Amino acid sequence: MKFKSIALVASTVAFMTLGACSESEEEAQEDLVEQQYESAEDVLEEQADLAEAQGSEVQEEALDAQADAMGEMGDEAEDAVDAAQ
Repeated sequence: MKFKSIALVASTVAFMTLGACSESEEEAQEDLVEQQYESAEDVLEEQADLAEAQGSEVQEEALDAQADAMGEMGDEAEDAVDAAQ
């Protein structure tokens, strides 16, 4: 599971780096920050789904809460990048 998560994050970062070539530096930075947090949030949500499928409701709820927090942190980081511009 860790390999899949790491591969997902690495591929997302690679694609964002390639996509950033045609954008301004500020837009690229904002997109990168957003994608990093979204990727981490997605991984946590997948882990929560797995925990639910395995019958671990407590672990599923904890992972969902972490995913929600990651989403909020991503929004805050994106706002910070916007404010810095």
